[in-house]
Amino acid sequence: MKQRAPLTLAAVAAALAAVTGIASLTAPAGEGKAAEGNAAAAARMPVERSLLVCPAPSTSDIADTTYTAFTPGPAGSAEGKGAARLLGANKDAKAVLELKETGKPAGATATGADAPALNGSAEGVLAPGWTAQLTTKVSVGRARGVLGAGCTAPDTDFWFPGVSTAKGREDYLHLTNPDDAAAVVDIRLFGPDGLAKPDQGTSENIRIDPKSTKSVLLSSLAPGAQLADATAHVTTRAGRVGASVQVAEEGVGADWLAASTDPAGSLVLPGIPADAASVRLVVFAPGEEDADLKLRLAGPNGAISPAGSEQLHVKAGMTASVDLKDLTRGEAGSLLLAPADAAKAAPVVAAVRVVRGSGAKQELGFVQATGPVGARATVADNRADENATLLALTVPGGTDAKVKVTASPTTGGGEPASQEVVVKAGTTQPVSLAPAGGKGSYALTVETLSGGPVHAARTLSLPHEGIAMFTVQTLSDDHSTVSVPRAVQDLSVLTR
Repeated sequence: MKQRAPLTLAAVAAALAAVTGIASLTAPAGEGKAAEGNAAAAARMPVERSLLVCPAPSTSDIADTTYTAFTPGPAGSAEGKGAARLLGANKDAKAVLELKETGKPAGATATGADAPALNGSAEGVLAPGWTAQLTTKVSVGRARGVLGAGCTAPDTDFWFPGVSTAKGREDYLHLTNPDDAAAVVDIRLFGPDGLAKPDQGTSENIRIDPKSTKSVLLSSLAPGAQLADATAHVTTRAGRVGASVQVAEEGVGADWLAASTDPAGSLVLPGIPADAASVRLVVFAPGEEDADLKLRLAGPNGAISPAGSEQLHVKAGMTASVDLKDLTRGEAGSLLLAPADAAKAAPVVAAVRVVRGSGAKQELGFVQATGPVGARATVADNRADENATLLALTVPGGTDAKVKVTASPTTGGGEPASQEVVVKAGTTQPVSLAPAGGKGSYALTVETLSGGPVHAARTLSLPHEGIAMFTVQTLSDDHSTVSVPRAVQDLSVLTR
């Protein structure tokens, strides 16, 4: 039997940090006791370092971008000082935005096409729950619209159902490498017939230099293919990247498409706007089994099956889509996907393309499948203008949930506000909450108090000349704490 080296607490912590991919941590030395021969008990500890990556906002010279960063407050026993900065994603990086305290958002602005992609880190008391958002408004042109993106942790695997290479669409995949070593990326496109032709649809060994960003036009990977609905799969051979897709559609608008949550048999796509004129669902089955899904819309009064679109069959390795038209019919709702036969649950990824308005007044947005908010989740850059911000809370399961929603002060001051909300099982509840006084952007934090699980999304509406410009961002568990084995008197119990 191969003998293993003694496993120290520091090694355990380092391994856990590597698993999370976004946080590093340190446990207090000498904490706790354990009986000889027993494994150390796990404790929840606040993360001590968080990483975020933001794409370059726009190629338009008339783009106006707002960056907002926020940390809701210490988790667990986190105390002391901290620092959080977002820097331009290049070797000569300069600070674009700095956050100096918890509970109060910090903001910055940029104009034009030169605004850079960003990467940065938060340490100490500012690390647990650190979040950042960029919101760009372009008033005219092909990329007209409000484009919103939550900054994300770098990773190695991303699914983007809902991309397209059709005429009139320009979908650019933005890849940002925050590290000091080069990253190597593969991209594959899957349409309704599976992977595009062997000599197309695949771009391998794309090098992303250290501290740099690169954009890839997806239609260049499958010239002439004209895939109206497709799925992009992004993986790294070396390193890690931040990845987002910027979509511009001729005559309709523009927005960011974020990655879907990991493949699963059941998915939730929360917060489809009440006045959606068109909702198109795109689903991909990455496994070896076909997926038969039942579709339900969870609204304020319960969940119903869309007439004529109760089920969707998705072939393995292929992208399927269905036009759900004006699905929400005046009430904000969430789309629930579940296996038609619980005994035959095949994993899928999904997103919806949402259009508000009509004719020359259309505007485009996306909602991707997302995981539950868990203990806590935050979305930054909300606006206190009338009807600008609407939070949607969804409970897909059979257990009601109680949540606490907190609105922070704005970047210009004001007083925080909070509200407890009971969300009935199988429903979506809209919540409108803003701080008292102050001007600028604020953050919304959702905490699960009981029941659930709870899924959430925020719609930000910034109309312009009669166009209902908007963007939707989903909320994800902020993973403020991680499980760390407590120190033991005799570390030999960790040696096998």
